[in-house]
Amino acid sequence: MQKAKSSDSGCCSCSHEDDHHEDSHENHNHDHDHDHGHDHDHGNGDFNLKQELLPVILVVLLFVGGLIFEQQLHNTPYSIGEYLVFIPAYLLSGWNVLTSAGRNILRGRVFDENFLMTIATLGALAIHKLPEAVGVMLFFKIGELFQEFAIGRSRKSIRSLLEIRPDSANLKQNGDIKKVAPQTVAVGDIILVKPGEKIPLDGEIIDGNSQIDTSALTGESVPRTVKVGETVLAGTINQTGVLTVKVTKVFGESSISRILELVENARSKKAETEKFISKFASYYTPFVVFASLAVALIPPLFISEATNADRFLWVYRALVLLVISCPCGLVISIPLGYFGGIGGAAKRGILVKGATFLDTLTAVKIVVLDKTGTLTKGVFKVAQIVPKNGFFQTELMEIAAKIESQSNHPVAKSILEAYGGKIDSSDVTDYAEIAGHGIRAKVNNQIVLAGNDRLLHRENIAHDVCNAGGTVVHLAVDNRYAGYILIADELKEDAVQAIRDLKKLGVERIVMLTGDNQAVADSVAKKLGLDSYLAELLPEGKVEAIEKLISQSKKGDKIVFVGDGINDAPVLARADVGIAMGGLGSDAAIETADVVIMSDAPSKVAEAIQIARKTHNIVWQNIIFAMSVKGIFIALGAFGLATMWEAVFADVGVALAAIFNATRVLK
Repeated sequence: MQKAKSSDSGCCSCSHEDDHHEDSHENHNHDHDHDHGHDHDHGNGDFNLKQELLPVILVVLLFVGGLIFEQQLHNTPYSIGEYLVFIPAYLLSGWNVLTSAGRNILRGRVFDENFLMTIATLGALAIHKLPEAVGVMLFFKIGELFQEFAIGRSRKSIRSLLEIRPDSANLKQNGDIKKVAPQTVAVGDIILVKPGEKIPLDGEIIDGNSQIDTSALTGESVPRTVKVGETVLAGTINQTGVLTVKVTKVFGESSISRILELVENARSKKAETEKFISKFASYYTPFVVFASLAVALIPPLFISEATNADRFLWVYRALVLLVISCPCGLVISIPLGYFGGIGGAAKRGILVKGATFLDTLTAVKIVVLDKTGTLTKGVFKVAQIVPKNGFFQTELMEIAAKIESQSNHPVAKSILEAYGGKIDSSDVTDYAEIAGHGIRAKVNNQIVLAGNDRLLHRENIAHDVCNAGGTVVHLAVDNRYAGYILIADELKEDAVQAIRDLKKLGVERIVMLTGDNQAVADSVAKKLGLDSYLAELLPEGKVEAIEKLISQSKKGDKIVFVGDGINDAPVLARADVGIAMGGLGSDAAIETADVVIMSDAPSKVAEAIQIARKTHNIVWQNIIFAMSVKGIFIALGAFGLATMWEAVFADVGVALAAIFNATRVLK
């Protein structure tokens, strides 16, 4: 990609940053995979360890007692004592497995881990291997407890981060303060937030200033200073001053509610590895069942004068194979690994919308970044006012403030802040935004244009050349050039480090796309050490740039676009992974992007890639470990060298080891 060339020589190549007043807000829709693959889809309910332990303890007592007195129980008439001890223990420990297998058979899903465990243990009971049957179900139940505990821990790590909604709000009505439930507060109501209290709802500060702790949302420990006119979010903590806040969103639509829902729903977007394992299990399980059936039936046919003991021996080996082959460790630990990765990222203020995006991040070779709000702070300040053709500075600022008073763009806000006076909005009529160019309106019955260099070219208005290192807003009144206002922005503190970290991770190319002018883009690119950049881009120009990078990339290499999530929706949608900066309070960012960085820190992009790679490594460690151990024990079982107890280790032991390994991604 070549560096962008400036537009027509002799003309100012300055523009409103990132296509001022662009109003593209395309929706970004990725395919949702709602097939959860196996029947151990643990619900969203909280896991009660004490409640689950009671039946397990009872089974352990029966099981141990049965083993100690096995001989005496066996010697009772028809071994009734043995059945009275082991059958209740079997049903208590295996009821969930038995009922799940039955339900799945009725639904037409026969071959799963529940089915394997059921026929293996019922077969063991049939050949009078009662302790083995109970042992399989008991240790499987204990394994499930650990699985539930690990899943609960993953979910708890997210909820501890996000479930920080306060129980009450101080509603201000008719001069009185009344403590009410946040759910009862309406948009437009006024609430009071005292020092040390959690902010109960999203809103705008109308009185007071303070420092707020945003760590629950952003993962950042440094408090943020807020003042009148700024937005505060539910779940953050007011630390110093008293704030009067006008509510902008009802409780159910607050940022924290939406974020919690986003993270909890992230599991529905399965990674390719998860899909592969689910598909593998659908072929693997029936193969194991029929292979075990062959082991039970075929060898006795070739043994001359085979006795009942010989037949029981091969049936026992077949049952051992069934237990060994149970794919629980894979079908549970792999989704748990991805869920742990999503939870671990959330703890660091990085919201990943699904496991599929974690997988994609591991293959990132090209990172494309927007400039304003991504690499720079996006906090614009008027640095210079340059009137022309007989206009004065005060006059130029007044005209600019009036026309920009209708816009929400950061550039417009900086002009209004610099102007500081009251504005009579009735002076402004026929207001129209021109995407990628600027604004056209009537101010005091004069046609005023405010925008970038392209706007003046479009209107054929002669103007000065300006190679200023900042964003420039040109103004024209009744087709006469009135001058320009220089707006300055600055790099984020961690922008340089962010680029270094990406290069350390092996990202081959880092590109910046911006709607700003050549001089500004060149200055930023040199300071950051970027590989290339394109400047003066319209929204469609950014999409074309991404398309070109995709066509030039190697097969399997992935492209990430990092933008503000508001004006970059088409580009976020086109990239392999769209990462939105400015997630704090930005609805468009949360809706559009695949990954949302809540702290606005570009260094989090590299951190997201690191988390994705760690998750990917742990998942594949589990796959290789589980397949290797099971392969060894299947071979041993087929030759009669493994008992039912070893089969339990191969199944439950592998599952537990894989689960404990998966939870490492949370750390």
